[in-house]
Amino acid sequence: MATTTPFSPGTSPGAVRQSALSLVRTGLIAAGRAVVVAGAAALHTILPVLVVAATGAMTVVLVNEYTVVSDGAPVGFVVALLVSGPVALWFARHYAGRTRGQLARWHGLRLKAAYSVRPPLEQDARGYWWTGYSYHRQQRVAKLVQFVHWAVRDQDTRNEALWLLVGPAAAAVLTLPLLALVVGGALLAVMAAVEAPRSGAGYLVDFMVWEAVALGAVVAGLLALPYAVRAFADFGHRILTRGLAQPTHAQLSRRVAELTVTRADAVDAQAAELRRIERDLHDGAQARLVAIGLTLGTIEHLLETDPAAARSLLSEARQSSAKALQELRDLVRGIHPPVLAERGLADAVRELALTSPLSTEVTVSLPSRPEAPVETAVYFSVSELLANAAKHSRAQHVWVDILFRAGRLRVSVTDDGHGGASFEGGGGLRGIERRLGTFDGVLSLSSPLGGPTTITMELPCALSSPRISTSSEKA
Repeated sequence: MATTTPFSPGTSPGAVRQSALSLVRTGLIAAGRAVVVAGAAALHTILPVLVVAATGAMTVVLVNEYTVVSDGAPVGFVVALLVSGPVALWFARHYAGRTRGQLARWHGLRLKAAYSVRPPLEQDARGYWWTGYSYHRQQRVAKLVQFVHWAVRDQDTRNEALWLLVGPAAAAVLTLPLLALVVGGALLAVMAAVEAPRSGAGYLVDFMVWEAVALGAVVAGLLALPYAVRAFADFGHRILTRGLAQPTHAQLSRRVAELTVTRADAVDAQAAELRRIERDLHDGAQARLVAIGLTLGTIEHLLETDPAAARSLLSEARQSSAKALQELRDLVRGIHPPVLAERGLADAVRELALTSPLSTEVTVSLPSRPEAPVETAVYFSVSELLANAAKHSRAQHVWVDILFRAGRLRVSVTDDGHGGASFEGGGGLRGIERRLGTFDGVLSLSSPLGGPTTITMELPCALSSPRISTSSEKA
């Protein structure tokens, strides 16, 4: 909500001017938003009526023209009545969607519709269709009955229908008088200024009075409009969330389905990781250790007969043991990098930037460290994105931004490559999305042809003990 700051006697003229300009700017922005609100309300009030009326009128014309019925008005009325339900539902959803978008963009109030799922129609052995509520012989009738029953019972749909009824009225009451005050005051000021030169010197006092009244009306309207727009937003939020304080059955069902999928993905990922570790141990360190054991056995037999050959084999065994140790270290680093465990996500990502073939800049703003599983998931996701940028994007520079705000960790990776990345094909981005889904995280992609490509990861998390880490580094 807009606020005003009182001017103290010692306030400098520059500060007063800046405050006044800020108030005017806020008022003009609110005026633009009020016009958008009022226009949307008018459209969603007039268009449904026009669509229903046009449908009824066309039906009357067609009936009178192509049938033997002498008067098509009753038929047109019935058709218009039947059409009014779906039309009202469509406009209700569209208007509610616009309002939700305005709440998110203008006021940071994020609302997501959670419509209940309509059960599929089932046909029994007798040929009757079961809607989930009743039986019907004809499938079309069953679909219609199921739709009506669902629309009446779904809480979000009821809220949207109510908002279509009361939203335009609220918009008219809250915005139109103030917009009329601003526009009328501006017109009055212009008219007074135009008439002043024609009225002579005696008109000066009247001109100043009219100008003061006009400008006062404009200022009053601009000062009040931010409050009116915010009041409309609060009212819309209250209507659209009516009865949704507790999770609905549809929301709970959808949440259970999401958790089932993410749990299965986590189990599959863990199993795949265990198989990878087993394969790397078997093909790498284990094979080298077996070879070292055989070499030591050979050395034992050669010590008496050929000391020079024994010394040569001993040197090879020493080199093999060093390689086996390095492979074990690489394997451990692939499971959980030491720098991530010891120094946290910020320094681990900086190390990735230093080893990347691309010029990479890392900006971090973390009050403290996230939870270890979250750090690991984000680290390997960033590592994969940097590798993809180096392989596929033809980029020269990469920017990694890590930010924590309001209980959410947000990581964006941007490159100046040719763009065109997508989720299609179930490749690496889908894997990252599944990895983040385990933590209720989301992955968004912006990659127009020609670039740049920006991939943003956002997931809720808690931080550990506070330790300020806000810095920027180029690699």
